[in-house]
Amino acid sequence: MAGHSKWANRKHRKQRQDKKRAKMFSKMARRITVAARKGGGDPELNPTLRMAMEKALSLGVPKDNIERAVKRGTGELDGGMLEEFQYEGYGPGGVALLLDIVTDNRNRTASELRYLFSEHGGNLGEQGCVQWMFTRKGKIVIDAQNGDIDADELLLSAADGGAEDMNQLDGTFEVLTPSDELMQVRAALEDDYPVQSSDFTYVTDNYVRIDGGEAQRLLKLLDALEDQDDVQEIYGNFDIDDSEWERYEAS
Repeated sequence: MAGHSKWANRKHRKQRQDKKRAKMFSKMARRITVAARKGGGDPELNPTLRMAMEKALSLGVPKDNIERAVKRGTGELDGGMLEEFQYEGYGPGGVALLLDIVTDNRNRTASELRYLFSEHGGNLGEQGCVQWMFTRKGKIVIDAQNGDIDADELLLSAADGGAEDMNQLDGTFEVLTPSDELMQVRAALEDDYPVQSSDFTYVTDNYVRIDGGEAQRLLKLLDALEDQDDVQEIYGNFDIDDSEWERYEAS
């Protein structure tokens, strides 16, 4: 997943460490509320809710926050009218960006996103303008902090269960699966490996390499989009050299 994985990994590490934690907690609560409203409040009977709760726990969201979000979804607490959908656009260098959104005001969200794209050298596009470049996949995150996991053995076990690929990141392995086989592969792994979370993601085979000023503008756009309250996830087809990440993080 090239540049997108590097950015997502940095983003999650940063969320655990800095003042963005409160915003991240709020975003995860919204996602849990929507999942509970659609499929009920029992995570054993609602896989989407289960995945959202696991991801929230992996990012350090307190259990009390999670329980309140579930109750808002089931109607036990007032939760407002939330809806989820996707927006699409282009960033600096022509990279494609696909955004998962949860909001209580679609018009406000569209206006804010249009401004952010324009402010940072991109443009918000029409529905379908970039989605065709991406394929929906399942993603299983394995905790590798203790260093006891043999990557080759994990890859073989994942492939036997139906997985397609695996990436090793900072402290985790990410196993990619066909979207309709996510839970099957997870079941094949979770007895032997510390599954941290599972979720759906979007990947592409066509990456755009950018550097210099365009890379720096794109990273600023990604940070601005991540700060927007309604943006849940950002997927992109960009590839950026490590030196550009370091330059941006040092600025």
